[in-house]
Amino acid sequence: MSDLNIGLVGLGWVAGAHIETFKSVNGANVTAICSRRDHDEADLAAEFGTPLKAYKDYDQMLADPDIHIVDICTPHKFHADQAVAAAEAGKHLIIEKPICLTYDDAKRIRNAINSAGVQAMVCFECRYSAHFTMIRSIIDQGLLGDLHYGEVDYYHGIGPWYGQFDWNVKKDFAGSSLLTAGCHALDACLFFMNGNVEEVTSLATGSKSDIFKPYEYKTTTVSLLKFEGSERIAKVTSCVDCLQPYYFHIHLVGSEGSLLDNKIYSHKIHGMNKDKWSVLETSLIDSGDVSDHPYEPQFQAFIDSTNNNEPMPLTDFDTAFETHRVNIAADLSAAEGRTVKLSELD
Repeated sequence: MSDLNIGLVGLGWVAGAHIETFKSVNGANVTAICSRRDHDEADLAAEFGTPLKAYKDYDQMLADPDIHIVDICTPHKFHADQAVAAAEAGKHLIIEKPICLTYDDAKRIRNAINSAGVQAMVCFECRYSAHFTMIRSIIDQGLLGDLHYGEVDYYHGIGPWYGQFDWNVKKDFAGSSLLTAGCHALDACLFFMNGNVEEVTSLATGSKSDIFKPYEYKTTTVSLLKFEGSERIAKVTSCVDCLQPYYFHIHLVGSEGSLLDNKIYSHKIHGMNKDKWSVLETSLIDSGDVSDHPYEPQFQAFIDSTNNNEPMPLTDFDTAFETHRVNIAADLSAAEGRTVKLSELD
């Protein structure tokens, strides 16, 4: 079976991480890039260590029959139109999160993907991390029992020191605190808690620091989730205006025990000391640097699924669509000051 060729649109620092990752993935190669800037192909090859055909016109890249997959790494506001165009051109899709900024656009992308019958995945790569794999294993083995409460919180100060700050501050580019960054925490919460969200209630605020004054939207949100058919609840914080080290907080509480980040207490494990947490050694999700993110196992799973015409595990488009549906409901709740039922977003 021939390798799949990938055309990547957008050439920022996330794109660089994708290109580097695909060097270690079997069955696919990044062979082209599309950027608004002019690029010399010899310079690109020297910079990224692999031959890359340079396009400035996205439609021309989509018309290239040698491109099988389009990898979207542009700022968020461009994702929807680019994803729809790629699907309509018959290309499989890798979409950096968020997939878009509005629910109408999310449905538009879904319809295009379904109509074209192409494979698509979204970069909620944390689901493939050792940390999340361990937590999911603990849940599946029943060591926490039936979960009734969860907290998954994202603390990452995105200030002028961060690569995407210049456009991340703009509402029409980034959308919201949750959409631009905290959606990783929301997606993790849904991954751990299982089930569908019935309703969400959110509040939003922001720092008074001059550092974060350029933001056009409120930079900290807290969302309370209620799950269908149960009394299970959860909290998700998205804070991109904190002055502190990056912190991805996870606290899960169940009928047989609790988990806090990489620590556990479980009635199911006899002899544990209930007065102290027991540490589970693993690699934590503790950095906002995309070079530290677990793209490789996710990308390999996508290439294998595409080659075998099988569903993408964990981060398929439909799963990511539901995360975005809850995210958009949370933003609507914060904006309108009311609880939003997910049934409002059909």
